[in-house]
Amino acid sequence: MENITNYIQQNKDRFINELIELLKIPSVSADSAYSQDVIDTSEAVKRSLEKAGCDKVEICETDGYPIVYAEKIIDPNLPTVLVYGHYDVQPPDPMELWTSSPFEPVIKKTAIHPEGAIFARGACDDKGQMYMHVKAFEYMIQNKTLPCNVKFMIEGEEEVGSVNLKSFVENNAAKLKNDVILISDTGMISNQQPSITTGLRGLSYVEVEVTGPNRDLHSGLYGGAVANPINILSKMIASLHDENNRITIPGFYDKVEELSLKERAEMAKAPFDIEEYKKALDLNEVYGEEGYVTNERNAIRPTLDVNGIWGGYTGQGAKTVIPSKAFAKISMRLVPNQDWEEITQLFTKHFTAIAPKAVTVKVTPHHGGQGYVTPINSIGYQAANKAYTETFGIPAIPVRSGGSIPIVSLFEKELKSKTILMGFGLDSDAIHSPNEHFGIFNYLKGIETIPLFYKYFVELSK
Repeated sequence: MENITNYIQQNKDRFINELIELLKIPSVSADSAYSQDVIDTSEAVKRSLEKAGCDKVEICETDGYPIVYAEKIIDPNLPTVLVYGHYDVQPPDPMELWTSSPFEPVIKKTAIHPEGAIFARGACDDKGQMYMHVKAFEYMIQNKTLPCNVKFMIEGEEEVGSVNLKSFVENNAAKLKNDVILISDTGMISNQQPSITTGLRGLSYVEVEVTGPNRDLHSGLYGGAVANPINILSKMIASLHDENNRITIPGFYDKVEELSLKERAEMAKAPFDIEEYKKALDLNEVYGEEGYVTNERNAIRPTLDVNGIWGGYTGQGAKTVIPSKAFAKISMRLVPNQDWEEITQLFTKHFTAIAPKAVTVKVTPHHGGQGYVTPINSIGYQAANKAYTETFGIPAIPVRSGGSIPIVSLFEKELKSKTILMGFGLDSDAIHSPNEHFGIFNYLKGIETIPLFYKYFVELSK
């Protein structure tokens, strides 16, 4: 412990500056205007892994953005840890809500981060958390304490559904062979109470299009006589939840995993202050499915949310128009046993069926993935818990996350190994939102904790 804390203290400024340089590159995978920046980021990740001490580093081309693969094999007979992360980031919009430029990182002190936090798009999700692993690996190489083999797989399409990762994993199973997969793309309860994510929700993401007349119409001449696609779409979306906020799609809940009262009681042990939760979000009251508390609604229950809706005239001033089309993007977070492709089909069938004859409806699936649960009695979980306990002074609490990392279930299917989710972010870090940030404490604590995972995983594997 003393060696790693000394190493971090001696290299603290360099670690922070290296991350800042990586965050300056706007690697937005969803927008083709940033395509060269995404490629440049893959090259930057490659260089960082080479400098850290990997023996083999390569850029693996895909039909989309490249995957950076690297490895350090010290003994084929020793266990192998596969580290997964992603170097692409979400779009920064809406730009006007940022207090500083999203790609000009700045360090600011906050109430939660008195030591400062790096504000930039990708700071927490996932460049900062991914880069912790590079620096932790660097420490183990420099101090000759690496106890096992390491492989890195860092992709550039996670924020757009990892569309090319599946074929890469399927075609490179031998190259990616491992004993455990380690990911830092989640969070923990607080800087005082670590936690390990043991469950992730699945995802189905679709776009819907409602078409009425063959062109935009004057709302005075045609209003009341022609269906307005925005009005129709709004009614259709509203009907997708009942008065208890349950989703009304037939068959949607057929395979939903119902946790026992005992399991729900264990979840309730995690520290949670509902008043602080509401205060942090400026809410008068929470909202969700009846019969469940907030930490259950956002973790063990499926959801359906509109992520964007548009149509007609939205510019300055007025334009009296009945639009020809209206659109919405809708995501459904799914729980274990719900198959995302089946749910997508159920949604498509239902949404098409509830449309009045005055309009036509088109549903376009975008991407999705299955949910995932990892057991807390695995060697990987136990190693992670021992690592957190040593650096934080208290054991980690197992929690289920409301988020989705669809590739985790793919990894288990294709690579036959469990994934351990060692997140160091906080719910308040504003990932996917303006003013995303990552605490300096969290960044350095990750670098300190990760080498201990390797140590304990190897010890427990004997």
